[in-house]
Amino acid sequence: MSEPMVTALGHAGLRIDGPGVRVLADPWLSPGGAFLGSWFQFPDNAHLLTRELLDVDVVVVSHEHLDHLDLDLIAGLPEAVPVVVPRYPSTIMQRRLRAVGRTRIVVLDAWERHALNDRDWLTVIPEQCPMSHDSAVLFKIGDRSVMHTNDARISLSQTRRAVTEVGGPLDVMGVQMSGASWHPVRYEYDEVERERIATIKRIGKFKAVTRLVRQVQPRLVMPYAGPPCFLDDDLFELNSGLHPGGIFPDQGEAVAWLADRIPEQDAVCLLPGDRILLEDLSVVRDPHWNGFALDAGPDERRRYLKEYAARRRPAVDAAWAANPEPQPGLAKRFKEHVESLGTLSEYFLARIGMTLRFQVMGPNGGLWDAHIGPDRVWVDLDGGNGHADYRLTLDGRWLDGVVSGRTRWEELLLSLRFTARRQPDRYNDYLVGLFKHADRAALRAVELFETARDPEETIEINSGGKQLSVSRYCPHAGEDLAETGVVLNGVLRCLGHNFEFDLASGQCLNARCDPIVVRSADVAYEDYEDAAV
Repeated sequence: MSEPMVTALGHAGLRIDGPGVRVLADPWLSPGGAFLGSWFQFPDNAHLLTRELLDVDVVVVSHEHLDHLDLDLIAGLPEAVPVVVPRYPSTIMQRRLRAVGRTRIVVLDAWERHALNDRDWLTVIPEQCPMSHDSAVLFKIGDRSVMHTNDARISLSQTRRAVTEVGGPLDVMGVQMSGASWHPVRYEYDEVERERIATIKRIGKFKAVTRLVRQVQPRLVMPYAGPPCFLDDDLFELNSGLHPGGIFPDQGEAVAWLADRIPEQDAVCLLPGDRILLEDLSVVRDPHWNGFALDAGPDERRRYLKEYAARRRPAVDAAWAANPEPQPGLAKRFKEHVESLGTLSEYFLARIGMTLRFQVMGPNGGLWDAHIGPDRVWVDLDGGNGHADYRLTLDGRWLDGVVSGRTRWEELLLSLRFTARRQPDRYNDYLVGLFKHADRAALRAVELFETARDPEETIEINSGGKQLSVSRYCPHAGEDLAETGVVLNGVLRCLGHNFEFDLASGQCLNARCDPIVVRSADVAYEDYEDAAV
């Protein structure tokens, strides 16, 4: 194929083509879904899974989540096709790829170029904070450029460097505008509170992307990824488009938001198989979607998803069959597994210091309390007494998959196959980080990153007519608050992850996090007050 083009594969997947270039980027096409049979591609992209599509020279995968790292698909590619991955503190991606028979694995450092031929290249741009192992991928194809952000929350400074690396404005920029969180959809809130929190998260994500796009000004922006859809009866009502609001907007909603906030910015909604011709940024639509519309309404969306669910019933059933009811001894295995986490990072334990109660349903279940930190982890298998900061309720089959090694904690959490409650209702990133990484090197990298920051470096802001100096970097993930900070009603919100800080005390209001520095300033400065990005 000679004409440079980008083909949308659904979700965050792309195929990049040009003279001598055939690349799959984060393809997710296998019909078995992901995360214990809970996530599926929306809309169904099965028509793309052809020999021609998979005839490529290289695959690049941004991170280990199984809606990006399609192990079934990658395992079936010719042995000669290399798989390019970013270098993270954890080597889980390399280990998983080797487990499915991949021997040609190329590990790139940040900004290191991987040659696609004698003139074209790609590179990876990991998030600045190692708490999340996510990366953007930057392509240079001839004199055109594509920024594939995947799920990475890249900073304005990183995108500015990307523009410099490619020698001019970005031609195409893919942006993630759909959430993938279990909060608040699996928490025991009433419907009003759940939707209030979901709206905050949805708009916060939209605003953060809008802010970045407005600064970068790519020639064309394409929102993705998906969102996922949920075809198991247990999760079906979580689907986007069945009810107003929620945290899973689709591409059409994202494009409409950008058109309203940045009307001068060209944006496009792509369905699986749609193509962007890079020379003139024209779009060629896949005729497969004739008669299909994302905005057809909830009744049509429900009908489409019901038909899709019927086609994928074998995959959902297979996920249940692969996770049978646990055998006796689950409690003992759980205790050994969770207590082993306490050996991984004293730094994390000191910042957790809470009780996590597991209400495990079904055969060989029980009520088990994991006391995590501040200096050790121990599990009480006669739990249920006293205060629990968090509670997870789940079927023992899913928990057994984790403690036996079939499933990672992050996959269980993303599967949404549980309900949760926390009291007080404050997020603790260290608790989530301990479980999702469960890796000594990954946790150590977070510790080094956080302890290396200079808490005294400040920026100047205005709040309610008062001049203040505040920490330049968010104490959570190191986001530059000069880029991501928004002030409203005496609160500084970091749009990176929506952590909020009281500008009277510096304390974090909605999560377990170190405070920011706040003090009076005596000089004039730019007013960052911005109620609506």
